Amino acid sequence: MSKLQGFEFWRQTLKEARFVVAPMVDQSELAWRLLSRRHGAQLCYTPMFHAQVFVRDSNYRRENLYNEVCEEDRPLITQFCANDPEVFVQAALLAQDYCDAIDLNLGCPQMIAKRGHYGVFLQDEWELLEKMVRLANEKLSVPITCKIRVFKDIEKTVHYAQMLEKAGCQLLTVHGRTKDQKGAMTGIASWEHIKAVRKAVGIPVFANGNIQHLSDVERCIQETGVQGVMSAEGNLHNPALFEGRSPPVWEMAEEYLEVVKQHPPCTLSFVRAHLFKLWHHTLQIHQDLREDLAKVKTLEGLADVSKQLRLRCQEEIARGKGVEEKGSGLPLPHWICQPYVRPAPKDAVANGNGQASEVKKTVCQKRALEDSDRTADTLSKNKQKKRSRNPNKNFCPEQKPKYIKCDQCGNPKGNKCVFNLCRGCCKKKAYKEVADCPRHFINSGQGLKNTSQKRNPTFSWRSL
Repeated sequence: MSKLQGFEFWRQTLKEARFVVAPMVDQSELAWRLLSRRHGAQLCYTPMFHAQVFVRDSNYRRENLYNEVCEEDRPLITQFCANDPEVFVQAALLAQDYCDAIDLNLGCPQMIAKRGHYGVFLQDEWELLEKMVRLANEKLSVPITCKIRVFKDIEKTVHYAQMLEKAGCQLLTVHGRTKDQKGAMTGIASWEHIKAVRKAVGIPVFANGNIQHLSDVERCIQETGVQGVMSAEGNLHNPALFEGRSPPVWEMAEEYLEVVKQHPPCTLSFVRAHLFKLWHHTLQIHQDLREDLAKVKTLEGLADVSKQLRLRCQEEIARGKGVEEKGSGLPLPHWICQPYVRPAPKDAVANGNGQASEVKKTVCQKRALEDSDRTADTLSKNKQKKRSRNPNKNFCPEQKPKYIKCDQCGNPKGNKCVFNLCRGCCKKKAYKEVADCPRHFINSGQGLKNTSQKRNPTFSWRSL
């Protein structure tokens, strides 16, 4: 039987999925996917797997995919990051029997992706990407899909999407942000880019970006014409997003913990991270329980902290306290599932094409202020930790001791070295010139002894 392609694949295998849970590293594990499916999600992705590790490490395969096989968890797409066509296909062949499609990550903008040369940092290597997608389309028994970020230029983004479609991509997810839109510069995703891609290709398209409520999903589909909408951050803060509900946080937290118990094993760090997301707004108020949540070492301990948070929230409700009394500025009480909205960069532009320079200037000015004032309030968190361990720690570059460099290698030289060298260079020179350096405790005899022993393992001073 030939594999389904394009819209046939979306209609028959994916069952016309419109509500999609994004691939999230260490976050879209089986328990979270099952919780999301219970509350409206129609399609889920696995976390991103590293293709090279997946190929060489059987434990990695077992712990991340093979042990998470579940009949309720379909349809499912497995995502890989890769930069080598052969390795990518090898990994996909090992995974294809456990999912409905293989996705190539071309959208991760994080520094680890830059160092590993994958994700969005392959965005300009069209020849390589064409080869990877084409080879996967030829070799796999399931469809190949891609998740991308946009270029600033809409026309270039459209050509990029058409290239992937021509290579064999059967479904395309478009995150409407550029490579540089991350962290403090995340800004607003461009639905205009997504709309242009949807019009230009003949395969299903999912939109990603700016999804915080069900109304955003419906508006995105109407404005862009996409087949489905993917949510990441919105889903983490409210797994009932696709139901159009905003339930109490403890309802979602307790249900998630129950799913975790039903489908072991689940890495404790994953569970902890989910609880931090769910309880994010409440933990800004109850800081003591934030510390407890970070420290507990068992699933029961995490459940206990979550229960304490629920009791505190219910006490506030009984006393008639609302979000307004806390001055948090949230649209709903903090104990209700709701999105976390990052502070927008100054002069943010809707399509993310203009704010980077302003934000960079602001960051540079702030760092210069920290370097000059030296107060606890302006030091970075890392420097404050160092100051707490050593109150006399000095962060002023002007007051730090200046080291004189070794004449040969550039490392700091010994303060009283007779050759003005570091210990390593001094040792070599002492042996070569049969000279002594009292500062480095080197004499010509010692130098001879060490070198002779290296050259002749059987050398002994007794033979002299």
